[in-house]
Amino acid sequence: MERIGETLKRVVKDPAFAARFDELRSVVMNDKGVQQFLSDNTTEVNEDVIERSLGKLYEYATASHSCDKCSGLPTCINVVKGTEPKLVLSRGLIDVDYVKCPTKLIDEDARSVSRMIDSLYMPKDVMEAKLESIDMFYDDSRVTAVRAAKDFLNVFDETGALPERGLYIYGPFGIGKSFILGALANELANRRIRTVAVFVPEFLREMKQSIQDQTLNDKVEFVKKAQVLMLDDIGAETMSSWTRDEVLGTILQYRMAERLPTFFTSNFNYSDLEHHLTYSQRGEKEVIKAARVMERIRTISSPVQLEGNNRRDV
Repeated sequence: MERIGETLKRVVKDPAFAARFDELRSVVMNDKGVQQFLSDNTTEVNEDVIERSLGKLYEYATASHSCDKCSGLPTCINVVKGTEPKLVLSRGLIDVDYVKCPTKLIDEDARSVSRMIDSLYMPKDVMEAKLESIDMFYDDSRVTAVRAAKDFLNVFDETGALPERGLYIYGPFGIGKSFILGALANELANRRIRTVAVFVPEFLREMKQSIQDQTLNDKVEFVKKAQVLMLDDIGAETMSSWTRDEVLGTILQYRMAERLPTFFTSNFNYSDLEHHLTYSQRGEKEVIKAARVMERIRTISSPVQLEGNNRRDV
């Protein structure tokens, strides 16, 4: 059997191997990144170091840099997906250190932004809405609503503090009230403001069930302490005295006391919502209790009327 040393000598002397080695070395030495690294480290790098580090230099030279050879994270060609190589000196040789690439950083930032929104029973398309996607030429009320949302954002941008009052956007079915809330939630997420968006009818139904599994207090605490709270479609639920006073009333009382901004959408204006809250599921008329809830809503929000035709039928 031929000794390993003799085999290596024979392979190295093979013309095909020599040609491949020269090709590899040419790729490495013609790479601008390699050239810049060698220029920056002339005192530490000599020919011997280069020869002994050709494997790492080739790994660097053939990789994707600044995502120039990749269309996205799934198609990343680098050894470690979502990273790009940087040349470093390690123990007298040239080595490769991998750092997050621009695409990976953008992806992580997007995921970080999405984690700033907690959506409870809200439609996916609503929570993906963008303010710039709202048709401003539809009617003047839409301009007013979007301007009010932007004014809220501008106060934060200028002062670094959230306004105490949110918006109460009301109008007919299917005209885009929830869409505006979703768009605003995404704008707040981009500013690293945590928002909880809640579809009220489903939320209140779950609160009744939460009594049995003893999660009621935790869920109410989570919602009421949100940095920004959005209550979608308030007034569409079948209201009981308990959900009105012990759930909704508790949440609104806390937010009013702590001056936390709260947003609402509803098919009712303030007066109609108060009438809705006055009558319980059992037909009981409770004017004082309904007025108490409405006082909190009026204190923490400003009414904005939205008009238009039902787009869900289009």
